[in-house]
Amino acid sequence: MSIGDKAKDAVQKAAGHVEEAVGKKTDDAELTAQGQKDKAMSEDRLATERAKDGDQH
Repeated sequence: MSIGDKAKDAVQKAAGHVEEAVGKKTDDAELTAQGQKDKAMSEDRLATERAKDGDQH
């Protein structure tokens, strides 16, 4: 995974965290769920790439 892809995933994770927090603060269940989904997706991709990077070295 390129550095750009890792950065994009990190930004998506941060954005998901913000979406989740705003959703909770405004009592918007849909926004909260979307934020949780974005965080989970980016965490999964980052974990997969960390595992791949570890296996190659």
